[in-house]
Amino acid sequence: MNDSPKDSLNDSPNDEGTGHDGGTGNDGERDRLLAAAVGLREQGRQEEARDRLTELAARHPDDVEVAYQTAWAHDVLGLEAEAVPYYERALKTTGAEPGLSEEDRRGALLGLGSTFRVLGRYEEAVATLRGGVEEFPDDGALRTFLAMALFNTGDHHESTRLLLRLVAATSEDPRVGRYRRAIEYYAEDLDETV
Repeated sequence: MNDSPKDSLNDSPNDEGTGHDGGTGNDGERDRLLAAAVGLREQGRQEEARDRLTELAARHPDDVEVAYQTAWAHDVLGLEAEAVPYYERALKTTGAEPGLSEEDRRGALLGLGSTFRVLGRYEEAVATLRGGVEEFPDDGALRTFLAMALFNTGDHHESTRLLLRLVAATSEDPRVGRYRRAIEYYAEDLDETV
């Protein structure tokens, strides 16, 4: 089972779309078809949504939003290997074409990194998630999934350091808050003794 946060990804495409029409000149039709497919997914009709999105992605191969939604549709069905090329397409940007919205880009980076991790492609997971953390340093979900991927590569020290920093920074537990400075201090050198 894929551990990507499917429930936290956007449930619908941007209202105005990306403007990518794959050269057909018919953004309205593309937007309607994309919204219908996302609606099917939201209704729990995952297979039908995937089929429609795969067809739409074939018709609009340069549309990053369609690619992202298609990756997601595969991912929620446990078709991680099939999701990878769509995630990669969604993250590819050129100077002439706009990329994903910031929120969708975060989701796509996390989705691809998580999918690589589930597939045992740990180095690619670390590279993808590390890039996501560099691009969005405030994103705790990206840092958490990076920690998991680092654990899988055997880098337990950095994995634990990332998680301890995240716990110290985000925990609402008053007892954790009381020891925040100590947790942050020891996170930098877990082997330190006196």
